[in-house]
Amino acid sequence: MLVQAEKLKTAAVHILKGLGAREEEAAVVAESLVLADSRGLDTHGVHLLTLIAKRAAAGMLKIPTETSVVFDDGATALLDGENGLGQVSVWQAMTLAIKKARTFGIGGCLVRNTNNIGILSYYTIKAAREGLVGIVMSNAAPAMSPWGGAEAFFGTNPLSIAVPSGEDKGVVVLDMSSTLVARGKIRKAERSKEEIPLGWAFDEEGSPTTDAARALKGTLMPIGGAKGYGLALMIDIIAGLLSGASYGPGVRTFHELKGPTGVGVFTLALDIERFMPFKRFQELIGGHLASIKSSRKAKGVLRIYLPGEIEEEKELETRHRGVEIASASVEKLNELLTGAGSPLAL
Repeated sequence: MLVQAEKLKTAAVHILKGLGAREEEAAVVAESLVLADSRGLDTHGVHLLTLIAKRAAAGMLKIPTETSVVFDDGATALLDGENGLGQVSVWQAMTLAIKKARTFGIGGCLVRNTNNIGILSYYTIKAAREGLVGIVMSNAAPAMSPWGGAEAFFGTNPLSIAVPSGEDKGVVVLDMSSTLVARGKIRKAERSKEEIPLGWAFDEEGSPTTDAARALKGTLMPIGGAKGYGLALMIDIIAGLLSGASYGPGVRTFHELKGPTGVGVFTLALDIERFMPFKRFQELIGGHLASIKSSRKAKGVLRIYLPGEIEEEKELETRHRGVEIASASVEKLNELLTGAGSPLAL
């Protein structure tokens, strides 16, 4: 079913306010979820509102979100998400990191004790559109084994980096998990009773599988083999262990009612102007990106894409056509709207 993005945002805000969220935090979470759906990343989209509602009802998610400052010193800060909405705490952390970068050239903020934060590019794009380099990394519930192991130990532990592209408000954004695919894609295949491609995941015995249900009991394939495992480990140490959040097998899944997740996040902003005039950076990166796109293509390839370019084009398309939302998700969202006392229906 196609739903206009603004209507979907309004519906999400109504649902979140019905759960006790303030207007401003409901707007942040709604924008993050709808952006994910608009960019074709529906595993991080509005369907998460059902989980948010369940966790809030079970007392495992605090709404409204009361992020606290553990310390704020120079170019660094540590925030405690207080088991509230992850998008809210990380948006606050990136906003603070940007402010610090304007003052010190660089700003780094860690967040502990938060929850699912949606797509990481939501925060890095914010920094890039303000003329800075934005970096965000987060740990997650166990889904990947150490290289050579068969036990889920590390999360998909995603990383996003965004930089201005040289065009007005344009960005180049990398948003990737440390695993070959996000665990949400496995869950989606399992819900749809579909097989997954060979090479996405291992079963409980550590053997490759195409069975989504067995993959959910097993582990995900790290991206680049041992390199993906190493990346996940370092992100877990920085975002989780260093922040005072949970780490390794201690992080709980957001998708089951097993208590607070304890997610840790690292946000960083870097002021380009400290290293070269911003106009000069725009000139250089504009030419660099053009060279990449015009470089010689492999046989059968019609176009070379930049990181995030496919998702950006999808987002532009959905602004006119509407966002594709599964019928089952629409039904659940309408139930949540009714429960929130909203007159709106999708």
